[in-house]
Amino acid sequence: MAKENTNTDSLISVIISGIEDIKGKEINILDLRNIDNTVCDYFIICEGTSNTQVSAIVNSIQKKVSKELKDNPWHTEGMDNAEWVLIDYVNVVVHVFQKHIRDYYDIESLWGDAITTTIETSY
Repeated sequence: MAKENTNTDSLISVIISGIEDIKGKEINILDLRNIDNTVCDYFIICEGTSNTQVSAIVNSIQKKVSKELKDNPWHTEGMDNAEWVLIDYVNVVVHVFQKHIRDYYDIESLWGDAITTTIETSY
């Protein structure tokens, strides 16, 4: 169990780093472990200002995770229009939004029982 937590912690750290490299905004980590019937342990949610930035964030995350942890996502969807891209690493699911789509779906409110950690950025 400790090894799994260490792997998940490392994965989250590398994902956050990949988002920050492309200056992704409004980064939140939702801890879903204490909620019944969830599909994963964590959601990481962030936003970009355009489809170009959303695509760049997704590519940054995938390259960093592949290089540093030798891991690839189980599934990725939404790259066609890059308004909402989901990257599924099984225990951690990353949602990269454009602001208007994030506001519309309001994932954080849907998972209001989750423990939310906001990542402060310096840019």
